[in-house]
Amino acid sequence: MTKKLSYKYILAAVFTGCFFLFSCENDENEVNNINKKTGGVEEATFIKINYTISGKTKAILTAPLMLHIEDTTTYYEFPKTLYAEFYNIDEIKESKLTALYGKYKDGESIIYLRDSVKIINMLKGDTIYCDDLYWDRNRKGVEFYTDKKVKIRQKDGQYMNGTGMEADQGFKNYHMLHPQGVINSKGDGFPQQ
Repeated sequence: MTKKLSYKYILAAVFTGCFFLFSCENDENEVNNINKKTGGVEEATFIKINYTISGKTKAILTAPLMLHIEDTTTYYEFPKTLYAEFYNIDEIKESKLTALYGKYKDGESIIYLRDSVKIINMLKGDTIYCDDLYWDRNRKGVEFYTDKKVKIRQKDGQYMNGTGMEADQGFKNYHMLHPQGVINSKGDGFPQQ
């Protein structure tokens, strides 16, 4: 009986050893993928960012979600809308902006906005609509620009459609690069010189 019992233990030990040998085998690609550096994603909710110059508020950006993504290039993403208010030198709100998506790359001064971008000049009452827009703080006087379709609706009922636009940060001064369509004019004709 001891011979049969020891034979069973040896057989069990060999079987168990084979099981562990087969189960510990790794695919070389899987091992290499584990050792690769993968980027991380940090998430912040209900954020508010104040952009100031010399202690004076120039812009306030709020968003329900911000992702900080570390990849080959580190960037911030606002995938669930963003809202920004822009202030003049006297810290009076000049304009406000909404977009469904925004992206900012670390080390650059450019923010890319897309999907239902809308800008309202609070002082003039003009509204600008576009599909995408760039906000580059280094382009003094023309911080906002796009080469896509733009619609401008003025408070007095005039409107303009076109492609491409440049504007200052307060949206007081803007110009359409390639205007198209009809421009309504209230009054008795062309302006006097």
